[in-house]
Amino acid sequence: MTSSLDNLSGPGKSLAAEPPDAREFSGLKRSGLARLQDAAYADLSLEGRFDLAYNAAHALCLAALRWHGYRPVNRYIVFQVLPHTLKLGPEVWRVLAKCHDVRNRGEYEGELDVDERLVADLMAACRAVASALDGLPPPNGAE
Repeated sequence: MTSSLDNLSGPGKSLAAEPPDAREFSGLKRSGLARLQDAAYADLSLEGRFDLAYNAAHALCLAALRWHGYRPVNRYIVFQVLPHTLKLGPEVWRVLAKCHDVRNRGEYEGELDVDERLVADLMAACRAVASALDGLPPPNGAE
């Protein structure tokens, strides 16, 4: 039976099949959790907290995708496939998709428009990803 991730994999598609790597998975998870923790520091600028939380979310979502044996062709796909990698619904991936758009406007157009509510929603979505990631058994090849 072909999975949804298999359907997105192949030449010219959004994912490339690549065996999971336990060390890479652990590193991405560790990095994501550290950034999420740092994003909670209220003394940092709102933009800095957004950047930390967005990159935490990306690292954690990428860890989930790598656990399943795929590597993304672009950044955005790691959020789009959350229903397939961690069984998370639109209440999570839509927030992350919106934050991806905000991040891109900031990176490419110099317009980073964030507020406390967006950062709080981003951090909540990121915590949901982290929690779901904790429910995965160690990736293949882990001790």
